[in-house]
Amino acid sequence: MKKRNYINIGILAFVALLVIGGIIVFDGLSSMGNPNGSSAPDYPYFVTTEPVTVKKLALPKGTKLIYEEQFFREGQQDRIMNEKKLTGIELPKGKMIDWGGVPVYMITKFFNPEMKGFSAGADFGQLNDDKKTKFSEMWQSCGGELGVLIKNSDDWTFNTKNIVDISDCSVTYQRFFKEDLQQQNFLDRLLGELKKVGQSQTK
Repeated sequence: MKKRNYINIGILAFVALLVIGGIIVFDGLSSMGNPNGSSAPDYPYFVTTEPVTVKKLALPKGTKLIYEEQFFREGQQDRIMNEKKLTGIELPKGKMIDWGGVPVYMITKFFNPEMKGFSAGADFGQLNDDKKTKFSEMWQSCGGELGVLIKNSDDWTFNTKNIVDISDCSVTYQRFFKEDLQQQNFLDRLLGELKKVGQSQTK
């Protein structure tokens, strides 16, 4: 009788170990790819069901609007949320907005709250040769996103009166490295070309 009890206890202990081990493995797999070891927040977002204007940008139907992490709000929402909480715009596949003569598919607010601005992602494959400018060519040469500092956070358009400076052009040129004259000179020239495009658009 005692032998049977020992066997039963052993089987139960083995099953418990399997269950605990499975939970640990599953938790580990679910957090893979996250540097903090935990699953990433499921930020609230809304996919537009009709053309809308957000941050003074005219956006098409199907645009994904991503917002800050909020209590009791995660994943897809059934209605548009407060524009003040917006952190990103993703255009539907194949759709672009004209930003300074450059086809842009994504705009993301700077993560650092001390920096008032955003990064814009361009698809230069959608830019016709006859529409290229010195500004677009310099931006394309960086091979990445363009970061701009702005005065008014409610305006993400190509409004050169609102654009204070260019903070970065991909990882290649960063305003942060003040002592690197090559980087500073490139960003200064790029900002100058950006302003020229703005002037030509207002004529």
